[in-house]
Amino acid sequence: MMAGAEKLVECLLRSDKENWPKTLKFALEKERNQFSELWIIEKGIKDVETEDLEEKMETSDIQIFYQEDPECQNLSENSCPPSEVSDTDLYSPFKTRSYQLELAVPAKKGKNTIICAPTGCGKTFVALLICEHHLKKFPQGQKGKVVFFANQIPVYEQQKSVFSKYFERLGYRVTGISGATAENVPVKQIVENNDIIVLTPQILVNNLKNGTIPSLSIFTLMIFDECHNTSKQHPYNMIMFNYLDQKLGGSSGPLPQVIGLTASVGVGDAKDTGEALDYICKLCASLDASVIATVQDNLEELEQVVYKPQKFFRKVESRVSDKFKCIIAQLMRETESLAKRICKDFENLSKIQNREFGTQKYEQWIVTVQKACMVLQMPDKEEESRICKALFLYTSHLRKYNDALIISEDARMKDALHYLKDFFSNVRAAGFDETEQDLTQRFEEKLQELESVSRDPSNENPKLEDLCFILQEEYHLNPETITILFVKTRALVDALKNWIEGNSKLSFLKPGILTGRSKTNQNTGMTLPAQKCILDSFKAHGDHNILIATSVADEGIDIAQCNLVILYEYVGNVIKMIQTRGRGRARGSKCFLLTSSAAVIEKENINMYKEKMMNDSILCLQKWDEAVFKEKILHIQIDEKLIRDSQEKTKPVPDKENKKLLCRKCKAFACYTADIRVIEESHYTVLGDAFKECFVSRPHPKPIQFSNFYKRAKIFCARQDCSHDWGIHVKYKTFEIPVIKIESFVVEDIATGVQTLYSKWKDFHFEKIPFDAAEMSK
Repeated sequence: MMAGAEKLVECLLRSDKENWPKTLKFALEKERNQFSELWIIEKGIKDVETEDLEEKMETSDIQIFYQEDPECQNLSENSCPPSEVSDTDLYSPFKTRSYQLELAVPAKKGKNTIICAPTGCGKTFVALLICEHHLKKFPQGQKGKVVFFANQIPVYEQQKSVFSKYFERLGYRVTGISGATAENVPVKQIVENNDIIVLTPQILVNNLKNGTIPSLSIFTLMIFDECHNTSKQHPYNMIMFNYLDQKLGGSSGPLPQVIGLTASVGVGDAKDTGEALDYICKLCASLDASVIATVQDNLEELEQVVYKPQKFFRKVESRVSDKFKCIIAQLMRETESLAKRICKDFENLSKIQNREFGTQKYEQWIVTVQKACMVLQMPDKEEESRICKALFLYTSHLRKYNDALIISEDARMKDALHYLKDFFSNVRAAGFDETEQDLTQRFEEKLQELESVSRDPSNENPKLEDLCFILQEEYHLNPETITILFVKTRALVDALKNWIEGNSKLSFLKPGILTGRSKTNQNTGMTLPAQKCILDSFKAHGDHNILIATSVADEGIDIAQCNLVILYEYVGNVIKMIQTRGRGRARGSKCFLLTSSAAVIEKENINMYKEKMMNDSILCLQKWDEAVFKEKILHIQIDEKLIRDSQEKTKPVPDKENKKLLCRKCKAFACYTADIRVIEESHYTVLGDAFKECFVSRPHPKPIQFSNFYKRAKIFCARQDCSHDWGIHVKYKTFEIPVIKIESFVVEDIATGVQTLYSKWKDFHFEKIPFDAAEMSK
């Protein structure tokens, strides 16, 4: 209603009837509307200044602005309104815009360039222009070879499709290799036989490391999408270390031209422009870039195409009282007390201080404590097994309770309760020993009270009420609204989807979800086909008009022209801010930050200040003499290489001493390292009949074929009161074998008794013997 009133007033302000205020007053009085008492028309006043109206709007709870679409200008030879430009139009040769040509100029001159331009302006198309120019410049008898790097699988799939459509019609051969396909293809031949290769960067890192690709000289142009990631141990930086070693080592092989694409170069932890300059120079040094290309001469055209959304901060209140949190906190205190009874130093196993239930700090604390509990050792091994298993259970329950409090804080109590009920259902289906029975009973004693609290309407989350209000208003104003709702965790993605689907006030919404592919805790990420399906549907404005997403959607993925971006308790660095805001590409788009924390709003304000600092720093660098800039970059590269070389780790010598693998939950013996064999360099199996007695298998809920493996079953610790997940059972070629995961085990040195945890096989430096079919047949 408020939005309707404001829209009405705005229309009336443009009226050519001078006496409209009086007419409106009479109409309101006729309907006996009390609003008329608030409107006092002074004698001689015929109009209301627009500025006065906007001042009043600034003080309202939610600010709603309207703007007329600017008249469409001739932005290209074959122009159309920007909002009607589709992805395929964007990549058509007839749609080249002046600002895109401007961005491509330094790269077309052969300079290593970072192209920094807003999300949604068509940086991929700029890359296509640069590629085409690069491939055509070679004289007859010579050929260029381009590699385009994409960080995430959905981005990789998208860019492979774009490059294929654009270049195959010109007669160039385009292909792609990602982690999902690398095992099945001969990388060297594919690189040699194609003109353009789209890669996830780790593929090249691996093949440079094993010598399959001898050097980067095989390429003539490298393009890094989202190039701001070129730092520390990121695969982009590993590739550029190779490049810089070749450059600074005086290698005779030619180096490829380097192009970086980004919406924001970032400023790191810079406090002022000087520090920001240093940060950006370091990024340029990492990419060997001598130019940062931004739109300067065609800004007006860029602003007609890319609409910077209006940003609103919404400080919302948390629940006044939280009975749900009180009950869960009591259960957590009881669980901590049980842990302290069997381990007096339980609270001192982590140095993290000031932990509070329902916070990320508590999550960090409990993870550290759980790891310490896994390697506790005692003279009596039976006692060690009993206590370590009990502590494993206590810490696992504490983690789940903490997760539930985090969900309740940002979603509904019923979502948090559902999360816990699901967890306890899985507990019952597993070992379910005395400790688990006790913990389950304690929870079930409180279950009725938790159910009652979660159903009480007075316990509704004010944050959700605010979110509901914004969505209702925006879709009322524009039923064609397309929204991306960013949240912190996968659990919250599911909770908000359930809330929307169960809320009659939001029946006009058709929610879809987009999360990452990796596995966290007990939650498996989305598969690649599922991600692609959601993105395609969202782009087509088909099954979904709101996408609830984690950070996977804020970088690189070409998402439809959204006109509403909502950051729900979601904030990151300045790069993340620019990218998430950039998802709102449509004309008149808006970006809301909803939070109950003043600190989150303050952080976003700091990000906005850093964005200005970044832009000022780029402008400053662009005024430098190019030779002076190149000299500075070279000095940074030399200094960084010296540091890198001094820190270079010698390849660890494999430890040939035999070691034990123990179940990480109950400390039961599993196998010796001498019996482990490595399949295709990354999968680990155990030989011998003795190991078969240590585990039990159950059918896999999602049997699947991948590479040479057919995943049939899951394997668990054979102890009935444990049932810890150890890995999977597969058919590999003609062999039925177990494949174990190191994060399910504790490694014990037989000689010293020292126990160690490893999260990845690559960190465990034991003698790794390759799998041999002949050995198996014996």
